[in-house]
Amino acid sequence: MTEPIAGWVWEYEGYDPANERLRESLCTLGNGYFATRGAAPECPADDVHYPGTYAAGCYNRLTSHVAGRHVENEDMVNLPDWLPLRYRLKNQDESGEWLTPDSATLVALHQSLDVQSGVLERNLRYETGQGRTLAVRQLRVVHMADPHLALLRTEFTLEGPPAVLEVEAALDGTVTNAGVTRYRQLNSRHLTHVHTGDGDGRNIVWLRCRTTTSDVRVGMAARTTAGSARPATRHDTGRAAQRFDLDLEPGRTVTVDKTVALHTSRDPAISDPLQAAVDRAGRAPGFDELLDSHLTAWDQLWRRAELDVPGEAGRILRLHHFHVLQTLSPHTADLDVGVPARGLHGEAYRGHVFWDELFVLPYLNLHFPEVSRALLGYRHRRLEAACRAARGAGRAGAMFPWQSGSDGREETQQLHLNPRSGRWLPDNSRLQHHVGSAVAYNVWRYCEASGDSEFLHTKGAEMLLQIARFWADSATYDESLGRHRIRGVVGPDEYHDAYPDASEPGLDDNAYTNVTAAWTLTRALEVLRDVPEPRRRELVERIGLDGGELELWEDVSRTLYVPFHDGVVSQFEGYGELAELDWDGYRARYGDIRRLDRILEAENDTVNRYQASKQADVLMLGYLFSPAELRSFFDRLGYSLDADTWRRTVDHYLRRTSHGSTLSGLVHGWGLARVRRAGAWKFVQEALEGDIADLQGGTTGEGIHLGAMAGTLDLVQRGLTGLEARGGAIWLDPVPLPELSEYGFTLRYQGHWGVRLRMRPGSLHIAVPASDRSPIDIELPGRAVSVMPGESCELSLPE
Repeated sequence: MTEPIAGWVWEYEGYDPANERLRESLCTLGNGYFATRGAAPECPADDVHYPGTYAAGCYNRLTSHVAGRHVENEDMVNLPDWLPLRYRLKNQDESGEWLTPDSATLVALHQSLDVQSGVLERNLRYETGQGRTLAVRQLRVVHMADPHLALLRTEFTLEGPPAVLEVEAALDGTVTNAGVTRYRQLNSRHLTHVHTGDGDGRNIVWLRCRTTTSDVRVGMAARTTAGSARPATRHDTGRAAQRFDLDLEPGRTVTVDKTVALHTSRDPAISDPLQAAVDRAGRAPGFDELLDSHLTAWDQLWRRAELDVPGEAGRILRLHHFHVLQTLSPHTADLDVGVPARGLHGEAYRGHVFWDELFVLPYLNLHFPEVSRALLGYRHRRLEAACRAARGAGRAGAMFPWQSGSDGREETQQLHLNPRSGRWLPDNSRLQHHVGSAVAYNVWRYCEASGDSEFLHTKGAEMLLQIARFWADSATYDESLGRHRIRGVVGPDEYHDAYPDASEPGLDDNAYTNVTAAWTLTRALEVLRDVPEPRRRELVERIGLDGGELELWEDVSRTLYVPFHDGVVSQFEGYGELAELDWDGYRARYGDIRRLDRILEAENDTVNRYQASKQADVLMLGYLFSPAELRSFFDRLGYSLDADTWRRTVDHYLRRTSHGSTLSGLVHGWGLARVRRAGAWKFVQEALEGDIADLQGGTTGEGIHLGAMAGTLDLVQRGLTGLEARGGAIWLDPVPLPELSEYGFTLRYQGHWGVRLRMRPGSLHIAVPASDRSPIDIELPGRAVSVMPGESCELSLPE
C-alpha cells in the first residue's frame, strides 16, 4: 500500500466518546452495494458505539404502538454485524479483560481515513501491566472491486514479557435498528430466523437470517486466519465466533485477517445467499491481493471524477466526494435502488429516498451517467405505484411519494417526535408533491448531459408525461384571478405545513411548487413533440393522452399563479400576512435556533404563525435555474422577475431562514454567488462544514447528508461555472468567488470522456482529449468557441 497523500487523509487523535458516533459516520466505508459504519470492532452497540451495516435497497416494515396509535414504518435494515473482533492477554487462570477503547489501559488511539484508497486505519496502544505494552494496528476495507467483500486486518505487536493473546472474531445477528434515539420507542427488530454454522473446515463461519416482513434472506460468511493457528469455533444464540490463542513474542508482529462475504436474496445470478457468501469467502484471495484490486478500483473512480480544489475547501470536498462515490458507485447501476438521503451511513430518515437526488444526479450526470440512468430507473419502476397513489387521491397522472423505500408507496411517517417537548406530532410532509417535479427535472437534466435520447423518448417521457398530467389535474381555475392555482400542498420549507389555526394541513400556491409544475408541463409538451413516430403514437396510446388534455397542459403551464408581496415573490399565498418573528430574542434565549419548529412547539406555539423558514424554498428556484432561464420562465407565466426583484427576494428570505437543513446553506451560497453578491462564502462554508462539524447538532452521527455533500461538488462543477448542457453545447457563465478562485475538474459529456476545465482568476482553460472523435462547442456570454479533439483553449474572463 502506497503512502497516503496530504490532503486526502482525515485523522483523529485520541478517544472521544462524545464524538464517537460522528466519527463512525464520517469513517463509514462502502462500495455502492453495502456500507459499514466506522465503529470499533472491539465494542458492541451501546450509548457510545454503534456498528451498522446496510445493503442498498434492503428494507423491512414493522408496526409499532405510539401515542395510542398503531403506526407502520419501513426501515433500511441494520444487517448482521461482521466487524466484531476482540482480544485480551490471558492471565494464568485463562481469564483477562477484553481490551477496548473504553479500557483504562488504553494509552493512545489514532484513526485515519484515507479517502483516496478507501482504507480506514486504526492504531491503539495499551499498557496492560507487568511491563507489557500491546500495540494494535488495524486496516479495514469494504471492497470496491468485489462489492460483496469486506476485509479486516489486525496486527498485534507486544513489548515486554511473552504472553498469550486470545482473539475472537465473530458474526453477530442479534443486532437491531437502534441508531436513532428518537426512534427507540418504535419496534426495531427486523431480523429473524438467525442461524449459524461452520464452513467445512476452511476457517469459515457463517450466519443466515431473513427480514421479518419483506422476507429478504441474508447470507454472511467470514474466513479468519492467524498464520498457522487453528480456531476454536463457538456458536451462541444469533452469533458465530472463532477464537484463536496466539503466542506473542516481544517485537514480533502477529497478523489476523478476517475476510467477509455478504449476499442477499435481492442479488442477481445466485441461487442461495448463504451458499453464495460461503463460496465467495472461501474463494477470496489473500488480504494483499484483495487490497491491490481494491486500490485499483478506487484509482479508476478518482480518474473519472477528478476534482482539484486547493486548500481546506479541497480537503473537505474530497471527503464529500468519497462518501458520494461509495454510496452511489458504478455498482449501483446494477441495483434497484434510489438515493438514500443519509447515504448508507446510518438509520436517520429510515434510509428513505426523498428529493435529495435533485442535488446528487446533476453531479453524477457529468461523471457516471450510467449511475444516474439506474437511479432514474428506480423511479420509473415505481411509476405505476405513483399512478395508483394519484388515483387514490382523486388525481390523474403520477404522484410520487415524499419518502420512498422498497416498492414506491408513501413511506412518510404518520407521526414524528419533538425531542424538546417529548410529544408525538402529526407529520404532514407527505404533502410535498413537488418531489414529482424533482423527478422530472432529473430526467431532463440527465438527458441533456448524456445525450441519451433513447431514455428521454421512452421511460423518461413516460415519467414526464404522467407527472405533468398530475399537475394539470391538480390545478383549479380561479375566475377572480384568471389563473390556475394548486392548493393544499407543502413546499420545501417544512416549517410551514398549514395556515394558522387551520383545521386541515396544506398551503395554497407555494411559489416553488407552482413554478416547477409549470416547468414540468412545458418540458413534457416539448418532449412529446420531439418523440419520433411511430414511438410517439405508441406513447400516446399507452398513456391514453388526447388533444384536449394537451391543450389543458399548455394553458396551465402559462397561467399558474405565483403570489407576490411587498415587491418579492411570496413563499405561498398569504405568507406576507404572517407575523414577524423576534429573531434576535430567540437567538438570545436559545443560541442555536436551526430547529425553530421544535423550540416553538415546546412553547405551545407554532412556526406556522410566522414568516420564518427552515430552509430555502422560493430561493430553490435560483438553485435549479440560471437567472436568465428563471426570468424567461416567469415571462412565460406573465410575470416580471427582473434582477432587482430577485435580489429583493433573496434578501427577504435570507433574513427569515433558520437553516434547519444542511441543504439550506448550499442553496443560499449558490444563489448568492449567482446574483454576484457578497456573503456567498459564509453559506458555502456552512455547506462544506455541515457534516464534519455536525452543525445540525448530533444528526451526522445518525448518517451523513448525501444531498448536501453532492451539492457542494456540484457548486464547484456547475454553480460557480454556470455550466449547463443544452442545445448540443456546454454553456458557461462563470461567477467570481474570491475565496474559491482556482479549481479544475474533469467531466464526461455526451460521450466525450475526460474533458478538462480549469478556472483561474480572469481565465478559463478547456482541454478536449485526443481520443474524442468530435469537437466540443462552448457557449459563453457574447461568444462561442469550438475545441477540437487533442486541443485546448484559454479564454479570458472578467474578474
